[in-house]
Amino acid sequence: MIDNSNKNCNNSKARRIVRVALVIFALLFCCFLGYLIVRFVSDKEFFQKWVKERGIWGRLLYGLMVIFQVVVALVPGEPLEIAGGYAFGAVHGTIIYLISATIGGMLVFLFVRKYGQPFVEMFFSGKDINKFKFLRYSSRLTKGQKEGLLVFLFVLPGTPKDLICYIAGLTTISSRLWLLVCSLGRLPSLITSTIGGQALESKDYTNAVVAFVIAFAISLIGVFVYKAVRGKHSDKDKHISN
Repeated sequence: MIDNSNKNCNNSKARRIVRVALVIFALLFCCFLGYLIVRFVSDKEFFQKWVKERGIWGRLLYGLMVIFQVVVALVPGEPLEIAGGYAFGAVHGTIIYLISATIGGMLVFLFVRKYGQPFVEMFFSGKDINKFKFLRYSSRLTKGQKEGLLVFLFVLPGTPKDLICYIAGLTTISSRLWLLVCSLGRLPSLITSTIGGQALESKDYTNAVVAFVIAFAISLIGVFVYKAVRGKHSDKDKHISN
């Protein structure tokens, strides 16, 4: 007599192995594609020529690169921000990047709302996710206070915005409020990056350096504030279970 329980168990294990292998392959492919994108946009003269030759399609393809970067989250966003500045100018580069990043941020939010923490864990470790557990579980903070902290941390320059996009989907923040936050929260750091990119395009290296130094200084201050806020609430909520 065939032992159906063992057969079903083996089939279940095989399916899990296949799913894990597919996820690993997809992540490796995304990382490789992200590397190619960053390398591509970092070649200033070539990228400028490439988008100019394609007109409106160049802008749309650049926007898709930004959406991909936000959704995958393993790809750094700064090279794309700077590329937007030297390919389209500070104003148009900021607008295109902002619209695209907002679409990406909303896609991440909706994916996380649908699939939950397992989807977040595809891109971030449990340690990274747990750094924000006070935004989800803290008994000391009201719902409004948690949402206010989330908004503050996202708007603050220098914070890991792609990670916070994923964390937002795990919180109680409304999709309408999140749309407003992820559409405007990137502006402070984005503007300095695109201005620096435009200065590079015009070979105004002095202003480019000034823009990048200001961006770095603002981000550095933001990082200190971010770590202080996160550390303060994490220390007070150590008793919270996962």
